[in-house]
Amino acid sequence: MEALFIGHAYIDVTMLADVMPQGDRRDLAKDYAVSFGGNAVTAAFACSKLGNKVDLLTTLAPDWLGHMFMDMATKYGVRVHPRKVAHSSLSVVLPNDGKRAILRARDENFLEDFPRLDLTGLKLLHVDGHLADAAIHYARKCREQGVLTSIDGGDIRHNTLELLEFIDVAVVAEHLCEELALSESDMLSYLKAKGCRIGGVTNGEMGMLWYDEDGEVSRLPALPVPEGKIVDTSGAGDVFHGAYCASYLTRPEARWREHFLFANAASAYKIQHLGNEAGLPTLADIAATHEAFSASAL
Repeated sequence: MEALFIGHAYIDVTMLADVMPQGDRRDLAKDYAVSFGGNAVTAAFACSKLGNKVDLLTTLAPDWLGHMFMDMATKYGVRVHPRKVAHSSLSVVLPNDGKRAILRARDENFLEDFPRLDLTGLKLLHVDGHLADAAIHYARKCREQGVLTSIDGGDIRHNTLELLEFIDVAVVAEHLCEELALSESDMLSYLKAKGCRIGGVTNGEMGMLWYDEDGEVSRLPALPVPEGKIVDTSGAGDVFHGAYCASYLTRPEARWREHFLFANAASAYKIQHLGNEAGLPTLADIAATHEAFSASAL
């Protein structure tokens, strides 16, 4: 096992439309995509597409959407360790003007305990706070074994604050700052106090305020993708996480600025494509995106 991701699985239906129907009305979408979804799940698929061996502990239901999810995992070489639920979770995503509205149906009634896995050879753990009992169990074990731990901190979940005590790389969303009533700078201080070696707060087109291995705080700007090229921002953060995980697995000796620059280009690629699957970049896509947009940022 090389990389373990833990999170809640969705099937995402992303619809590109000019309007959202109200009342007893029907409208026609311009395009749509059906894909895997979920924070750590999408990160796992992104990491796998970039050439890494990925294991995924996630929810799985014995229904048609569950079968679809397993077909996707097989296609991308993601080895799934399922935790059974009765119904698959579904997201309807509506991109609009650089933002996105999301309507979800989620089954968190687990029908069994989470699987205990052999972590021999593990180099990285990435969690999003879902499957909270599994996340903290494996974060504790990885901390004991010296395995790098990473978190996508989008929202306060059941034991997020406790979980942070076992995290090496904490990249959280601005929304988490709002939930804790902290500024971006205060959040970085909070993450340092929790013992996170690397910490960052992402803020969409504003990029990421973060601190490096030496504790130095700086802002990493997002690549300036022109507004006319932005199709779907949903999943961009998840691809960002998956890409920096992939970069670390390939070059663990590199500094984290290099891993985040790589992830920045991966995220910039994602937002130009509809749906999570279409937005998964290859190494060549990341290189081309970085070349195209980093020059325009100068």
